Amino acid sequence: MQELVVDLGSRSYPIYIGPNLLDDQNLIKKHILGNQVLIVTNETVAPLYLDRVTDQCHGLSVSTLILPDGESYKTLATTNLIFDKLLAEKHNRTTTLIALGGGVVGDITGFAAASYQRGVNFIQIPTTLLAQVDSSVGGKTGVNHPLGKNMIGAFHQPQCVIADTLTLNTLPERQLRAGFAEVIKYGLIYDKPFFDWLEEHHQSVLKLDSDKIGYVIATSCKNKAEVVSQDEKESGIRAILNLGHTFGHAIETYQHYKNWLHGEAVAAGMVMAADLSVRLGWLSLAEAKKAMNLIKSSGLPTVPPAEMNPQEFMSLMQVDKKVLDGNLRLVLLKAIGNAVITNKFEPAALAQTLSAKGKLCC
Repeated sequence: MQELVVDLGSRSYPIYIGPNLLDDQNLIKKHILGNQVLIVTNETVAPLYLDRVTDQCHGLSVSTLILPDGESYKTLATTNLIFDKLLAEKHNRTTTLIALGGGVVGDITGFAAASYQRGVNFIQIPTTLLAQVDSSVGGKTGVNHPLGKNMIGAFHQPQCVIADTLTLNTLPERQLRAGFAEVIKYGLIYDKPFFDWLEEHHQSVLKLDSDKIGYVIATSCKNKAEVVSQDEKESGIRAILNLGHTFGHAIETYQHYKNWLHGEAVAAGMVMAADLSVRLGWLSLAEAKKAMNLIKSSGLPTVPPAEMNPQEFMSLMQVDKKVLDGNLRLVLLKAIGNAVITNKFEPAALAQTLSAKGKLCC
């Protein structure tokens, strides 16, 4: 088992990474502060892992809630099911919520924990690659709205993150590849040596080589923890973690959170961000091609849906948390490993990128 720490002073917490962590009773129970527990999962994960996690809470008052599976259920209505359960069973302020599942379960459960009685404890047990390397770490919680993704939420840090790497063995290949998009992101924005390593080893990672998948999760979490420790509530550098997300969220919203997975939309969005960076003269065409080639060879899309036109993109991109006083800000690249957050780009260059639809400039 590897252990990392997200350093946030009094809100610091550990991330545990390794195989068979779901069978370690002491690991889970030592982070449960009261007697009441609600385990929230979904209909896909519950048959696989719910009993194992419930067993590790032996001796406590444990309830479970199984939600429908899918990004389209990441809504206030679904969150209300958690509140209904907590209130019906009279959970008090010492209760602990456990999020067992992927990013949707983690985001919804974390938001419910942030809101119930103005804040209760929760634990993240991510079971997808995307959740293990990204969404379970950093305290971002929330739900989608039909007009914009993740526009309703709160920052609420977990007690701990428990990433059992063996849960990835039951993950569909498409979900695994979608999660790998967030792994590539860390190399592009912050860690060029990691990007270079991924170029050489990504196929072994996607085959779930045990040593390499552990290294990928630990390195991704280390990079995210370093960024979050500098800027917990995204007032500055933390926004670099959104490379490709403004484009990607527009794709997801356009499709009503169906058809494409989050990581697939982010993958295409990162290619679009690289293209715009080239058009602005910030990123070399050679490095943009390296980024696109790694994304493509990882089985991820490099172009957005053909039916999306530039006007639709721009309209949806304006509903983004990085928009300030009407000014669209984007995460772009100066080089692999060097990202910037900026509104200093030529509108004409952005229009060209939106029209090019993932076909690299020049």
